[in-house]
Amino acid sequence: MATTKKSPPPADDPALVAAFEARIAAGESIEPKDWMPERYRKQLTRMMAQHAHSEIVGMLPEGNWITRAPSLRRKLSLIAKVQDEAGHGLYIYCGTETLGVERDELVAQLHDGTAKYSSIFNYPTLSWADMGVIGWFVDGAAIVNQTVLAKASYGPYARAMVRICKEENFHKRQGYEICATLAKGTPSQRAMLQDAIDRFWWPSLMMFGPSDKDSPNSAELLKWRVKRKTNDELRQRFVNLTVPQAQAIGVTLPDPDLTYNPETKNWDFGEIDWDEFWQVVGGNGPCNKERLAARNAAHDEGAWVREAALAHAAKQRRGTEAA
Repeated sequence: MATTKKSPPPADDPALVAAFEARIAAGESIEPKDWMPERYRKQLTRMMAQHAHSEIVGMLPEGNWITRAPSLRRKLSLIAKVQDEAGHGLYIYCGTETLGVERDELVAQLHDGTAKYSSIFNYPTLSWADMGVIGWFVDGAAIVNQTVLAKASYGPYARAMVRICKEENFHKRQGYEICATLAKGTPSQRAMLQDAIDRFWWPSLMMFGPSDKDSPNSAELLKWRVKRKTNDELRQRFVNLTVPQAQAIGVTLPDPDLTYNPETKNWDFGEIDWDEFWQVVGGNGPCNKERLAARNAAHDEGAWVREAALAHAAKQRRGTEAA
């Protein structure tokens, strides 16, 4: 049986592209019903889907510690944080739907391993201190990135970031408080904290993505003001904010090259192991397979809930139509 080749999408009208880029240059917000270049739509969908997937997968390493939290207060806070992350994923998936992409399609891509999410969530959580360091480093890095995204050119994405950033601030404070408490604790507690810091520092720097010279998407995203700062600029800001916080609680960041530069007023840091980064992004990190298996298992085990919800909605609809 002969197969027909799909025709390539028609080229964008140059006049429409020019008008669109003029709106971007003027700082206007692009809304779902506005015309936009197909490449803009595609880049936004990719970026937002990756962000939503990261929120959902990010629940997994922390969810494992809910039953092992050292106090009721810590347990409640961690439950609230994991619940927030589910909500963040939902907000952003809703945003991708405004671009004409069904949520089910994106979730299927996550489950079959073809979608990307933040590399940081492919590292194991080995101790309670990891919950503190993830809150401090990972959510701290998210805040640096997402406060800039709150000014993104696409309205639904920018507006979602406003609420998400407020909740991420709670997550970072929660994590930093755990770290500060452990730093004042017993020698074994301080050692546990330092071990977590040593393991998560470099993967947290990798969260911002590849260096600017190796980033395949940054130029377009910056041109269209989806992103307002480069990966390296955001990474530097995170380091500048985090070094004084580490000094305040008396812990050491695992980088012998970390030094203050009085000329740039930045903290210079050592070379990131980009080979490790690309290995993790490519699916070969310590927990890639484990995370994917856990997500698929949860999806399969929750099928009855989705089916019951759909059946109830159909019943309600029939009742409304009959009335």
